[in-house]
Amino acid sequence: MTELTGKTALVVGASRSLGLALAREFAERGWQVVATVRGREPEALTELARTTGRVRVEHLDMTVPEQIGALAARLAGTPLDLLFVNAGITGEDRPVAEVPTEEFVEVMVTNALAPLRVVEGLGPLVVPTGTVAVMSSRQGSLTMNTRGGHEVYRASKSALNQLMRSYAARHHDDPRTLLLLHPGWVQTDLGGPGARLTVPESARGVADVVEKHAGEPGLQFLDHTDQVVPW
Repeated sequence: MTELTGKTALVVGASRSLGLALAREFAERGWQVVATVRGREPEALTELARTTGRVRVEHLDMTVPEQIGALAARLAGTPLDLLFVNAGITGEDRPVAEVPTEEFVEVMVTNALAPLRVVEGLGPLVVPTGTVAVMSSRQGSLTMNTRGGHEVYRASKSALNQLMRSYAARHHDDPRTLLLLHPGWVQTDLGGPGARLTVPESARGVADVVEKHAGEPGLQFLDHTDQVVPW
């Protein structure tokens, strides 16, 4: 039985893939984990909660501001050592001029606006020595975009990075750690089956980076191996 750390993590978007793997990884490391799902609770998460005794499942559609406030109220009095915003969508891989306006808005709201609403709404629960982390991507890097593709997804992650930089600038005296994290090339819907990393391998690396930088104030954009990702 893993020794309890006394730490609590809130993982937003933990129903499947990397989010579920992160909830599992932190629970196995002895953290208490609050894991959010948007719709029906998946069996894998239910089983994780049952077997570890360290996972509490909450419901949240982060694109609905009222639900963020409701979750903050339910978690009032629960100090968080980590707020990890993982939820996001990919959208279709096609040139931006071919993307319907409704799809463009959906991707931007889900991947950029909603995560910052979560950070603003749930961030006050994070203790001064805690960490606020958001799952980004190297596809949001302007410097590294030499191949194109996934244009709206890339733009949404670039917007997310910019909004986090603005948040960090507004909170420049904040002692908490702020992280934008690239999970690597992972065998997800976006990465495909030929990607280098399995989902558990990526989650393990991301969790290592989170734990390593705990207590370091300021914003960093890092990958799952703790390497700096250029803006």
